Amino acid sequence: MNKIIINERTVGLLFKNGKFERVLRAGKYRISKNCDVEEVDIERPLKSTNATLDTLMESKEIQSLYDIYEVNEDQVLVRYINGRVKDAFTQGTYAFYNGIKNQKIEYVSSKNAIIEGLSDETIKQLPYALTDKYTVSPYQKGLLFVDNKFERLLDGGIYYTWSMKQVDIKYIDTRALVVNVNGQEILTQDKVNIRINLVICMRIKDYVKAITELSDYEEHLRTYAQLVLREYVSKYKLDEILDNKEEISRHVYEKLKEKEGELFIEVSEAGVKDIILPGEIRSIMNTILLAEKKAQANVITRREEVASTRSLLNTAKLMDENKTLYKLKELEYLEKICENVTNLNLNGGTGILESLRSLVSSEKQ
Repeated sequence: MNKIIINERTVGLLFKNGKFERVLRAGKYRISKNCDVEEVDIERPLKSTNATLDTLMESKEIQSLYDIYEVNEDQVLVRYINGRVKDAFTQGTYAFYNGIKNQKIEYVSSKNAIIEGLSDETIKQLPYALTDKYTVSPYQKGLLFVDNKFERLLDGGIYYTWSMKQVDIKYIDTRALVVNVNGQEILTQDKVNIRINLVICMRIKDYVKAITELSDYEEHLRTYAQLVLREYVSKYKLDEILDNKEEISRHVYEKLKEKEGELFIEVSEAGVKDIILPGEIRSIMNTILLAEKKAQANVITRREEVASTRSLLNTAKLMDENKTLYKLKELEYLEKICENVTNLNLNGGTGILESLRSLVSSEKQ
């Protein structure tokens, strides 16, 4: 005989010669050697390694101690103890010990991918293997796909889904977007290979169709803008393109506006950001620009020289016609001379002005 003790948290399943005989409640027992006792936790579903649940449930004693629950494929069974989630179960048959205080069993629908009917706090208590969490930012829309089929559009927020569903959420930005079309190489009419960078400001107009009907709405937009740009630029020579940058922007913008319905977007602005020339063309353009600037500088210099000469001529005419003005000009020059003279020696009985005048006259001679 063997002695065993069953505690209050378990029940014992007594098997004799491999066959289930009875349930052992809390206490001390003596069993024969041809018997085996399997202890099971009363807070967990009834499960034995020696017998199936159907076999155990045939026992009247088991039926009195355990309640059985069937869970179908569109349900999740949630079990609470003392107001908190103890565990949760998907499709299958389960038996729970009915002697646990404050135990509550609840069926929750799992037909929809997003968990409904449970508070966020309760969902957080569910087993991690049963749920998935998704966050949609306030500036985003979320496109919910279940089993690769579009189901619904989600606003900003936190969403919990059943993990047994194949769920995918595609995020789309609802803000105004800037799309750059860079490095587009195009041959002009005069066979110059240039690169043009475009910038497009746009916003998604139909979130669902932009994702479900287009593989990549931004790539579609870039491709169409490149085609429009190539068609336009190939009709003009380089000089015409450089002179009509705004016209290119206007043409591209108008063409993109015509395509809004097919791309499910709204274009608010489009324009040329850069026109990049080949190295040899840039050198030529710089040479031309330098020559133009030099010519402009020469014209300005000649104009200033003519103006200066004309001013001197007018001054000379005025002094020739007005002796007083001549004297004043003479005194002005004498003043400038005196500013640079440290010592001045005067001889004879003449006045200072006469002496200075004779000095200047002698220096000129």
